[in-house]
Amino acid sequence: MPVIAKPPIRKLAKDLGVELSHISGTGIAGEILRDDVVRQASQASVFRNIVTPEVPSEREERIPVKGVRKQVAQAMVASKFTAPHVSVFTEVDATRTMEFVKRLKASTDFAGVKVSPLLIFAKAMLWAVRRNPQVNSKWTDEEIIRHNFVNLGIAAATPRGLLVPNIKDAQDLSLLELARAIEQLTITARDGRTQPAEMANGTITLTNIGVFGMDFGLPILNPGEVAILAMGTIKQKPWVVDGEVRPRMVTTVGGSFDHRVVDGDVVSRFVADVASVLEEPALLLD
Repeated sequence: MPVIAKPPIRKLAKDLGVELSHISGTGIAGEILRDDVVRQASQASVFRNIVTPEVPSEREERIPVKGVRKQVAQAMVASKFTAPHVSVFTEVDATRTMEFVKRLKASTDFAGVKVSPLLIFAKAMLWAVRRNPQVNSKWTDEEIIRHNFVNLGIAAATPRGLLVPNIKDAQDLSLLELARAIEQLTITARDGRTQPAEMANGTITLTNIGVFGMDFGLPILNPGEVAILAMGTIKQKPWVVDGEVRPRMVTTVGGSFDHRVVDGDVVSRFVADVASVLEEPALLLD
């Protein structure tokens, strides 16, 4: 198929090192738009400039297990073999979310603030938690502690390893305030400046594996929490709308839950609620 893109878009793609033939345009007749190029660049950047190294002469390498890597390993093992994980997922037509993101980017209220589908996903989680409070809990051997606040964890891959800083009392933030909080959290984590207090007392976690170009994964619960949601990459797929197959922007939503605290019906309703917002962001005005 011929590539349909205006000259400024072609220049942008060249500047970002993106191959236009690898992009499915979301514009009319498949035209490639600015957001299509930026999205492809953000996903490709994960693998760009990675040089394939020569095979070392030594037959083995021994890497000490210490610091953040040791802490993460201990926490993940404890979580995986203590909490009985159950996972569900569903595909979602996120076309309207992408349109909503585009409108927010053009809004003067959000000028200078990074806006991405992750913001809508996070807000959808907060809305769904209010409707399904069981997922925002903690298990102890004596009792289940249900939190009436949300410290929303955002899993971040950093030079120090996997970190999960959280946004305190995220339920009280407006969409603009949440966007600023996510942006600051991400910058701080990538710069290696995340403090222990910023990772303490999380109540539920979001992990964005879509930034790596992955459709879906089965995440391990953050210790002390009973739910973690994963957001897959958003890409154009054929989708049935009103009996007709049309190109739509589709993602996968799902996650893992502690079956000691939440049953299958709660898990399903929670994931369905998040998916509903991605399909129709106007629900956030509820």
